[in-house]
Amino acid sequence: MADPVSAEAEFRARLEALNARFTAQLPLMLEKTAQALAACVAGGAEPTLEQLTALHESLHSVAGSAATFGYAMLGQQARRIEQELRRAMQEKSGWNAIAPQVEQYLRWAARDPKATHYE
Repeated sequence: MADPVSAEAEFRARLEALNARFTAQLPLMLEKTAQALAACVAGGAEPTLEQLTALHESLHSVAGSAATFGYAMLGQQARRIEQELRRAMQEKSGWNAIAPQVEQYLRWAARDPKATHYE
């Protein structure tokens, strides 16, 4: 039978390694969101479905895992914007309200992605 203390220590070590990996990858994840946003606003025309999908996917990747690794508010805000974006994509309207939200989110995340208050 496995030693419960050893199993707990092994579990915590794996969780810490995953947390470190997420933290290391977070700047790249946010950069992907920034790049997807830039593609959406380039040229001033309505973004294509492909461009909106890329933005949605970048937000979704943060929303899905951030809270697990101690970035609860970051994940909550990504989820909120992701849901609004999905609704805008389905309704084919509302994009103009989404871009400023993503810009604000990225500015906030650049200051302190572990912050517990969103402004």
